[in-house]
Amino acid sequence: MPAALTVLMNAGPWLPVPPPDYGGIENVVATLVPELRARGHRVILATVGRSDLAADEVISVFPDPQFGSIAGPYNQMMGIAHAHMGAVLDRLRAGGVDLVHDHLEVVGPAVLAAAGDAVPPVLQTLHWDLAKHPDFYSRFDGRGRVFFAGVSASQLSRAHPTLRRQSLGAIPLATPLPAEPPRPPAGHLLALGRLTPVKGYDLAVRAARRLGLELVLAGPVAGFAGPDTLDRSSTLDDVRYFSTEIEPHLGGDVRWIGSVGGPAKAELLRSARAVLFPLRWDEPGGTAVVEALSAGVPVVAMRRGCLPELIEHGVTGWLADTEDEFADYLTRIDELDRAACRAVAERRFTPAAMATRYETFYRHVLHLAGRRNPLIAPHLPQVAAG
Repeated sequence: MPAALTVLMNAGPWLPVPPPDYGGIENVVATLVPELRARGHRVILATVGRSDLAADEVISVFPDPQFGSIAGPYNQMMGIAHAHMGAVLDRLRAGGVDLVHDHLEVVGPAVLAAAGDAVPPVLQTLHWDLAKHPDFYSRFDGRGRVFFAGVSASQLSRAHPTLRRQSLGAIPLATPLPAEPPRPPAGHLLALGRLTPVKGYDLAVRAARRLGLELVLAGPVAGFAGPDTLDRSSTLDDVRYFSTEIEPHLGGDVRWIGSVGGPAKAELLRSARAVLFPLRWDEPGGTAVVEALSAGVPVVAMRRGCLPELIEHGVTGWLADTEDEFADYLTRIDELDRAACRAVAERRFTPAAMATRYETFYRHVLHLAGRRNPLIAPHLPQVAAG
């Protein structure tokens, strides 16, 4: 691999990079791009016009983020991702790109694989639950040019064998480390993320109410940023979930503030006693977990998905196997050492560590694509990512 590459980083058309508040994928891109550029790589960012992340070149079709349309009827929003990919293909045809690092679910690899040798080799990071699109992933063939990286070993273990054979391994997510060291907490617990059934925050609000604990819910509901914008007449599943399972428990020390970002989010996080993840699904990546540890804040979570890979039980957090156990651990948060949480993040989850791992994967993708290895081969060598 040359010392410096030109990488087209496809963040998709949904949210700006960095996002103002919610946006896991866009936060990952915003963390990775500066590190790659600092190492001498040239980065072309495919995003929306409102993005303000520094890049060597920016491609956008939509001036504004399209996330508000993502939950709409398919026949009304299906063209958004494809219009974005049309601009990506136009830029790739102009040449000068060594590799595409794609983050656009399904549409990205489908379009780039169909383009064949007309586009450079591709690495797609899989940020989502791989059970979502079984018909696509069980049949997809990157033909020795499109490869995948998971965000956790747990995620890849549940992938269809066809997808696993085309995956190089897993790279844990990362987040910039706050400049300030961990500090003593304020009184609140924090739930940081979308309010949706699989996140299980109804368990958290019930437990907090029963135990008399202060809990702040910071995240959107079905794309609605906060209480002032929530359309309670909406028939979207997440709105119904919020109205029936979350809202009845709000009041007093249990409150929903909506999406929060920037300095306000940093302050809310650093001052939290713990961040809660009462998951009902197998979380693939855990961006918010890494954010918590980087701020020196311990985690209380269900033992699901990637959480056992990120949390050392009894050191950086508590991992529960039942709802009752989860509630019990909320009374043991002060046994955990905030300095230990920060030390783990400094060792495992820094932007530099993630960039180093991706450079290794980029090198391997270019090597495999150069050899044109048929993916019908029984094994694709796994690259150790740490």
